[in-house]
Parts: sequence; structure tokens; C-alpha cells
Amino acid sequence: MSTAGQVIRCKAAVAWEAGKPLVIEEVDVAPPQQHEVRLKILYTSLCHTDVYFWEAKGQTPLFPRIFGHEAGGIVESVGEGVTDLQPGDHVLPVFTGECQQCRHCKSAESNMCDLLRINTDRGVMISDGQTRFSKDGKPIYHFVGTSTFSEYTVAHSGCVTKIDPQAPLDKVCVLSCGISTGLGATLNVAKPTRGSTVAIFGLGAVGLAAAEGARISGASRIIGIDLNPSRFDAAKNFGVTECVNPKDYDKPVQEVIAEMTDGGVDRSVECTGHVNAMISAFECVHDGWGVAVLVGVPNKDDAFKTNPMNLLNERTLKGTFFGNYKPKTDLPSVVGMYMNKELELEKFITHQVPFTEINKAFDLMLKGESLRCMITMGH
Repeated sequence: MSTAGQVIRCKAAVAWEAGKPLVIEEVDVAPPQQHEVRLKILYTSLCHTDVYFWEAKGQTPLFPRIFGHEAGGIVESVGEGVTDLQPGDHVLPVFTGECQQCRHCKSAESNMCDLLRINTDRGVMISDGQTRFSKDGKPIYHFVGTSTFSEYTVAHSGCVTKIDPQAPLDKVCVLSCGISTGLGATLNVAKPTRGSTVAIFGLGAVGLAAAEGARISGASRIIGIDLNPSRFDAAKNFGVTECVNPKDYDKPVQEVIAEMTDGGVDRSVECTGHVNAMISAFECVHDGWGVAVLVGVPNKDDAFKTNPMNLLNERTLKGTFFGNYKPKTDLPSVVGMYMNKELELEKFITHQVPFTEINKAFDLMLKGESLRCMITMGH
């Protein structure tokens, strides 16, 4: 029986207030409006960004809210004007989008869509300023346009990527955020050549994805830098050849790396969001050709300080957003890399829980024990 055009009642994990365990509730999910699609979520994973906004320590709290933005699912129905997606399509919802009309979307150099780029403060749909989620007639807010901690969700069609239906959604769903961000930072922005040296700052899931990109590129040395030495053994599975804990030295880590690499690495990728790590990542690249790429999101009051001579001596500093991938245009080819066995995803998925135990995924991440915890919706 078709549910198109009808309200769907389903289970969702609702955050009623900051930092409190999510509650599995029965919620109503309205039909998709113009340029929207309603998705049946089959698998979702927890990303640190969900935890950060659930804790609501650094931003305006917006509750009740349904978090979640790394997921895989199937299109249930489409709203008016949607032509590139249809019911039954296998898809990845993405926290940023591609309207395909703005200057950014038409530029080969940018993926920062004017209409659909990430907005963490907005809890409603763009088209009418309303939520599609409600309980007992009261709105429940969206998160980054995806809200995948629900059996059904509604997203703008520009934030939904159609993928190969043969691709296992419980693996490729991690490509809808962190893994693509780190991988693309290396492959699309740092662009290390075969035999080069690469430093990766931060060995969480994004940093390990950046290391995976360096491994795929044929880097000869991949140096992982992290303050948590318990991450070092696992990092070897992602191509990291040696690890450095800045706490073990009484001088700046950029000097340590320069000594290890005869003047500096060819490329560095910073995945922590700490401004001092960003400065170290820039200052540890070799003069003349070194390129540093910033991935981690800093605190809003941070300032990046370095001597301008570091730039004049022909070091390059770059930033990236979502690995410079355009969600609809580029993500299918990243899924293709996995299907062709060029990219390994299984090793990123360290834990699995049923949807009813979603709070366990939060506990694992808060303890630093998981890379990605796969949550099975269990329709």
C-alpha cells in the first residue's frame, strides 16, 4: 500500500534537551513538499558533529530535535518538481547540497552551494520554514537538513545523492559525511604524489580517512600525529607508517616533523579543529612546495597566527569543506571506489547497535572507543 502523500507515523530518536539521552518516540513525518523527498532510513551512523550539537555547549540550543546526518536509505516518495529521484532509489542524504543552479554549483572549483550549504542553526525546511516532524501536533526540529535518527525523514532533493543500488548501504552510508571529508581533503585538495610524505593531524575517523587517501595516492611515509597514543595501533590499518605524540617532546611538533623528514613533509592534513594543530600542520610542510590542508572546524573566536615568511617561502595553506566533493555529482564515484575495492570502508565501522540502543553509540563516541558506530533501523 502506497504511503505517498500521507503522513507517516514512525519511530525516531528525539533529543528533548541538551546532553540528555535520546528518547525513542512515535513521531509524524509529513509528506515531502516542492523539491523535497521523503526517505526510508535503513542505516545511520553517529558522527562527532551530532554529539557536538546535542551537547549544545558552543551554539544556540534548538530542541526538541532529531539529529543524524550520516545515513543510507531508499526514496519513499518525492515532492513536486523532483525529477532526478524516484521511489525505490538507493540514496545517501548529505548535510550539504547541490542546487546545480548557483555560481558555486556551476563552478568546477567549488562545492559550497549558495542555497543548500550546511546551516546548523536552521531547524526547519527551506521551502516554507516549517518542520516535517511533529509529535502530538507540536513541531520537532530538523538537523542540517537530514535528521536521519528517524525511520523516515524529509530532505531537500539537492541534498540526496542517488547511488549504485548494488552498494551495501550499511557500509557506504559513512561516505555521506566524515569519511568523504577526510578522503577528499587528501585526494582533491592536498593531492600528494606517489612516493611523497604526508602528515595527518588527528587520528579520529576523518583523519584516518585522510590517511586512507594518502595510502591510495601511494605516499611513501604517512605520519600520524595525535595526543592519544591508544589510537596509534589502529592507525597502521589505514596506511599510517609512523606516529608522533606531541606530548613526548619538549619542542613544537612542527620542528619534530621537520627533523624527521629533512625539512618538512610534502603535504599535511589537519583534522582536529584545534588552532594550534592547524598552525603546526602548516609550519611542518616543506618550503618551496609544501601544501597544508585544514579540515577541522575551529572555535569561533580562534585566530590563526604564523609568520608571513612561512608563506613567502612558498608554503601553501588551503581549506576544504566536505573534501571538495559536490554531493550529487561526485559522491557516486566515491561509492564506485568502494565497489571497485580501491577504498576500504569496513575498517571504519568499529561498532554496531540496533536503533533502540542508539544512546550506546553516543557513549562509545564520548569515551573515544569508536570510529563509526553503525545503527540499524530495523524496520
